[in-house]
Amino acid sequence: MSKPKIALVIGSTRANRFADKPAEWFAKIASQRSDIDLEVIDLRDFPMPFFDEAGSSAYVPSKSEVAQRWQKKVAEFDGYIFTAAEYNRGPTAVLKNALDYAYTEWKHKAAGFVGYGGVGGARAVEQLRLHAVELQMAPVRNGVHIVWADMAQVMDGSKKLEEFEHLNQAANTLLDDIAWWAKALKSAREASAAEQSSKAA
Repeated sequence: MSKPKIALVIGSTRANRFADKPAEWFAKIASQRSDIDLEVIDLRDFPMPFFDEAGSSAYVPSKSEVAQRWQKKVAEFDGYIFTAAEYNRGPTAVLKNALDYAYTEWKHKAAGFVGYGGVGGARAVEQLRLHAVELQMAPVRNGVHIVWADMAQVMDGSKKLEEFEHLNQAANTLLDDIAWWAKALKSAREASAAEQSSKAA
């Protein structure tokens, strides 16, 4: 079985977003591992309109060309890690919108989160975990939570994320979880597909 392919989805599109810093830092840590292949996916490259389809893509094909392109991209991966900014105790609208624009592509795949904000994005991440479950993803237990005190030092240039050992440890623990679950679920999906194929033969 090939290595699981993991997407690191940048979940903010604001011009002055903080998300680029954790995405770059996390991708660098992931690049040192041999058990997964990680690709950074930027929602800026998929400027989907706010959901305005006749129904979920689980039942009705999306008319938006960008949404179709997004769905094809999402389908390439065995698991996902989302950067999660916290706005007013919830995730960004653009990330929730991106989740809503796919369905079957998320199914039976691992999900993890790199949150940031006043309480490390914890409240946004908890909401996203519920969305992930509804989309039939398997959110892992461990995550990364970059609290405001750490963010402030990164934003003013006095420190870099890699200088916070507790964050480096959290990132590796999250990657351990994602790698294990992505491999297990990939094996299960392949076994299920083989079983369905044999029944159809």
